[in-house]
Amino acid sequence: MDQQRGLIYGQQPGLRFAMILDGSGGAREIGWDEIRRWRPAQGALWVHLERDDPTAERWLREESGLDMVVCDALLAEESRPRVQETNSGLIAVLRGVNRDPHENTLDLVPIHFWADEHRMISLRDKDHYLHALRDIREELGEGQGPLHIGHLLTKVARRVFKYIEPVLEQLEDEVDTFDHQIEECDVREARGELSDMRRRVISLRRYMAPQREAMFRLQGATGNWISPRDRQRLRELTDKVLRSVETLDSLRDRLTILHEDLTTLMSEQIAATTNRLTALTAILLPPSLIAGLLGVNVAGIPFADEPWAFAAVCGITLGLLAAEILLLRKMKWL
Repeated sequence: MDQQRGLIYGQQPGLRFAMILDGSGGAREIGWDEIRRWRPAQGALWVHLERDDPTAERWLREESGLDMVVCDALLAEESRPRVQETNSGLIAVLRGVNRDPHENTLDLVPIHFWADEHRMISLRDKDHYLHALRDIREELGEGQGPLHIGHLLTKVARRVFKYIEPVLEQLEDEVDTFDHQIEECDVREARGELSDMRRRVISLRRYMAPQREAMFRLQGATGNWISPRDRQRLRELTDKVLRSVETLDSLRDRLTILHEDLTTLMSEQIAATTNRLTALTAILLPPSLIAGLLGVNVAGIPFADEPWAFAAVCGITLGLLAAEILLLRKMKWL
């Protein structure tokens, strides 16, 4: 069992929480015994399970009354966002974002759920937590929650997306800052920062693109238990998801261009360093040649016995160095 913001989770095996909606914005918490005795006349039921728990799987397959194909879909490891409508309800898989405030990391949490006119069954893994569902539970505790299953379905979809928007805004700000500072940044640090941003954008887009298609299917669901007002909310949400995918596409393209700019900047720095080394080699070549000629162990070296010969050689070498530096500067190598 764990507790966050006064909400209690996981008191019973496989069951995170279960609630019966009162139709007025509130709900009553229940356990496994009441879930088994529940009837539609008591109110809309919301059951949230741990997908990878044997107790939850056993109840879903043996007591929920759902078709085995539906159960297999809800319990599947595959978590790609999708929506599939059946004769009696719909299966949906969406992905929400949890942000660690202490680390610059994103946790993409899948939520599988079944919804029909009278109940919603949602599932997520034991080691995952989704802020979106916590917010809805808080609203129900305050009497301001969803009134029926269609409303609950809409709330879940909207809340799942709510935590994605700030992440996209921060990514845009980071890319803008990086773009403005790329000329002045340290190349090695910039490479790591750029790679981190690209990984986050690719990871988000990987799930947001199919989530866009899932939202199109969700807003087009034919169940009469989804009210016209909820359909309007789903259409607005679909438009936001579409714009978010377009934003991610734009960020991906910008990061590709920034990667090319950074590669060009690195090449220019390497070329500048190579030019300096080449110029240094050119400057030292004549003195090295003179030293090599004078250092050979053979007879005939001029002025070998004169006391002023060494000073003369040093003067000539310094003169050559000065002349070479002036020449290289004129050629703009230095």
